[in-house]
Amino acid sequence: MTDHHEPILFYRHNRPLHVLWLESQAWFCALELGRMTGHFFDQHCIRKLDPDQHRKVQLLRYGQYQATVMISESGAYTLLAHHYIPENRHLRHWLTHEVVAVLRDGREPEKTDLPRLGLMRWPGGATASLLYWQSEPWIRLRDVPVVLKVEGPIVLPVKRKSSWRECAQRALRLHRFGD
Repeated sequence: MTDHHEPILFYRHNRPLHVLWLESQAWFCALELGRMTGHFFDQHCIRKLDPDQHRKVQLLRYGQYQATVMISESGAYTLLAHHYIPENRHLRHWLTHEVVAVLRDGREPEKTDLPRLGLMRWPGGATASLLYWQSEPWIRLRDVPVVLKVEGPIVLPVKRKSSWRECAQRALRLHRFGD
């Protein structure tokens, strides 16, 4: 417990989550993960985990190092399953596809030809996932309203699908001119 760690801070619904990358896996602050699930992860909950799924570390939180219980990625998924509520699906998806993906991509050596994930943050706590590819940041279409602060749905032009009659007429024309 003598090692001091500086975490990466993520936000979901204006709630902070301190996350570490230790021994090639993600570790989450138990207290904050519990707040996100609406369930306090006390020692009773932590006992449901295997010994390798939790640990206590000195974590830099809010300007000072504090003894903090951390839960591994597999431990977090175990607790989400034990204390299931429908919102936990979205939380698991966020942890897997945004938090852990950003951590993993941030630890790999810089490869300019491969896409990698990132995170864009605003002072108000809003975040959007980014994909860095070919030296350009890309965002998901569903995150555009967050970035542009657009109200209402974004309507994109949709290519009209051909009806079966149009397809049959086109095939007939091709057949006639092919002879």
